[in-house]
Amino acid sequence: MSHLFEPFALRSLTLRNRILVAPMCTYSAVDGLASDWHLVHLGSFALGGAALVIAEATAVAPEGRISASDLGLWSDAHAAALAPVARFVRDHGAVPCIQLAHAGRKASTAAPWLGGKPLTAADGAWQTVAPSAVAFGAYPAPRALSVAEIQAIPDAFAAAARRAAAAGFQAVELHMAHGYLLHQFLSPLSNHRSDAFGCSQAGRMQLPLRVAAAVRLAFPAELPVLVRISATDWKEGGWDLAGSIALCHALRALGIDFIDVSTGGLAHDQHLQPGPGFQVPFAAAIRRETGMATGAVGLITAPEQAEQIVANGEADAVLLARELLRDPHWPLRAAKALGAEGNWPKQYLRAKT
Repeated sequence: MSHLFEPFALRSLTLRNRILVAPMCTYSAVDGLASDWHLVHLGSFALGGAALVIAEATAVAPEGRISASDLGLWSDAHAAALAPVARFVRDHGAVPCIQLAHAGRKASTAAPWLGGKPLTAADGAWQTVAPSAVAFGAYPAPRALSVAEIQAIPDAFAAAARRAAAAGFQAVELHMAHGYLLHQFLSPLSNHRSDAFGCSQAGRMQLPLRVAAAVRLAFPAELPVLVRISATDWKEGGWDLAGSIALCHALRALGIDFIDVSTGGLAHDQHLQPGPGFQVPFAAAIRRETGMATGAVGLITAPEQAEQIVANGEADAVLLARELLRDPHWPLRAAKALGAEGNWPKQYLRAKT
């Protein structure tokens, strides 16, 4: 029997397998609003047999978008535009989830196919914000947030979580990774504050934990809240695995259900050597040290590789990204390779054998 295709419980939900769709920015929204693109793009993963589909980084405030083409969830109109996406994913057997985010100092950029560089004033650039006025590489320096502005951020995330529930999403994921705002607060490389939101590891964790607490309270108690972290900055003096373990202990105490374990993205000069499964040991360590359910990510491409990660107890699930862009039906192919029963839509059954 395949471990990868065993059901997976998160609060009141039972996922049909342990293959999750990682959030992947597609830079295709208009004024933050979802369109038919998002319905077809995300819906294809539900048809392809994945168990949980996480919609891309969705900004809780306009200034929190990575680009002007990012999804948003700062108004009820944004929730209404996302509702058909959540409904389609759910109707076809997968759990619809959405990642709530704020880009902080990495906001105000062009889409990747337009160069991905920071916008100029002529392009509609906006002022970025961060815990401290420390730039990301050659990006424009952000403005340091005031204490009052920091204290308002959990409310913005909580409001977005309520809208996500109203839109029909059955899970939310908080983005504390990849060098975006909450990660910027965690890392001593980007957080130089001398107040209660800096100074020490406990201080740097204050805002991320307040956001987690606010979202857990705002989202239905029977539904799960996930958190994506970068377990290390891959740079000396930065955020590291020991800090991530401490953070996850605190997140568990707040009722967070699952840790999606990635790495990097905070330092423009990070030192990492990517390879197949290179981030899996971080998921394994956090699972072992905290008892939390974890997901492994990063260059997981083969069914046998994914099966081994779950079977060995290195993670409770795997999250795929680019491999699913190449083949949205990867879970069906993996089921066949592993001798398991895939979740075929009835409309596709003629192609099963």
